Amino acid sequence: MKRLLLPLIALLSCQAPAADKPNLVFILADDLGYTDVGCFGSKYYETPNIDRLASQGMKLTSHHHHQNCQPTRAALMSGQYAPRTGVYTVGGIDRFDWSMRPLRPVDNVTSLPLEKVIIARALKDAGYATGMFGKWHLGQNGDFHPGKRGFDEAIESSGVHFKFKTDPPVEHPRDQYLADFLTDKAVDFIQRHKDGPFFLYLPHFGVHSPHQAKPELIARFKDKPGVGGHNNPTYAAMIASVDESVGRVMAELEKQGIADNTVLIFSSDNGGVGGYAREGIKKAGDITDNAPLRSGKGSLYEGGTRVPFIVRWPSVTKAGSSANVPTIHVDIYPTFLEVAGAPAPPNQPLDGESLVPLFRNAGASLKREAIFQHFPGYLGAGTDTWRTTPVGLVQSGPWKLMEFFEDHRLELYNLDDDIGETQNLAAQMPEKAAELKAKMVAWREAVGARMPTPNTPGKSASQPKKKGGGKGKKKKKPADE
Repeated sequence: MKRLLLPLIALLSCQAPAADKPNLVFILADDLGYTDVGCFGSKYYETPNIDRLASQGMKLTSHHHHQNCQPTRAALMSGQYAPRTGVYTVGGIDRFDWSMRPLRPVDNVTSLPLEKVIIARALKDAGYATGMFGKWHLGQNGDFHPGKRGFDEAIESSGVHFKFKTDPPVEHPRDQYLADFLTDKAVDFIQRHKDGPFFLYLPHFGVHSPHQAKPELIARFKDKPGVGGHNNPTYAAMIASVDESVGRVMAELEKQGIADNTVLIFSSDNGGVGGYAREGIKKAGDITDNAPLRSGKGSLYEGGTRVPFIVRWPSVTKAGSSANVPTIHVDIYPTFLEVAGAPAPPNQPLDGESLVPLFRNAGASLKREAIFQHFPGYLGAGTDTWRTTPVGLVQSGPWKLMEFFEDHRLELYNLDDDIGETQNLAAQMPEKAAELKAKMVAWREAVGARMPTPNTPGKSASQPKKKGGGKGKKKKKPADE
């Protein structure tokens, strides 16, 4: 009798029975650029598994994340824009020497506040088994660890690709490659939870620096001619390892007979580390190129925020399809909630919109008018050289407006006609610029976005330590984050 009542109870509660709920798998690469995979344009890097995933599902060709990794992860996990979490970048504001700039950055939050209900907790409460293996970057200690925030299982590891450590400590071969270790754990998780439903979050540290790869994969690319700024054999080998991981996850889902009931998403946390030379930022250290997009990681031009995004949902997404509707990080949380039939957490506004209608029909429109970014700080790349200064942006359809806060300069682009952001139309189209700026100002007020405050160059009451952007103790290249 109890077994017969379960479907009725689920129907009455407006949730699907557990057996009918799709599994959710989200694989996130680190620093993988928009064109760093074959199905998004690369003619040098080899990504047969990712390309196969795209052929079986849908590409979102105008999907955006933050300009670097920590704020993206905060937005993905919380479903909220950066002004609501306070996570705008990596580290404190003293990371780069802004003392000679006209603005003082807004203080940055370095651990996702504990009152935020992350997507894993919402899915766990809806009956999902939850697992995370890889880079967390939202607070490690105590209650900030992902294992304390809604993941049933969580093994964090990032920083190096060989001789890595894990939190909590897990035994592994000393010479094992990190991407392979994380995939082993992901595959094991799938095997143990094949009866579902489960949420698997696999945030790789690859292809982030230090650029280290398996020798046999480096050898594959050693003599291969480069194409279009893609030419580094070690970086290519790192991408190949991430692609191997995607292939192994796909194979395990097929082996367990659950691929047809699994939503599998692949993306990257921000743009690739490249495109800087074209911007005159010579010390940032190009390892790849995001062309035809402008600039790279750390910038709010498209090369820094537009990322590859692929979703495969058998019987829902059309194989080999693509959609060019502007989408953004905060959309993932409500999307997963709708797929899972799970309620939104109370007292936590979600800023995104579910992408399920888009997954069902690539030609569908979303309800909102625009997507937004807000970055009230500085990201350096050498002495008084900047990947970005404080800036905000709004994108509505193909129209993108950027406001640089130091001098309130406006840049307006039509991304359908000018994906490389080469023609600033603000002076030619002042009415369109004013319309978009009004939307951005209204959004800032709605989410409580703090603005940087005036700074007297050389006389700031709170002088930053001289790191990265100025003189002082040498540190790793600032483009690393």
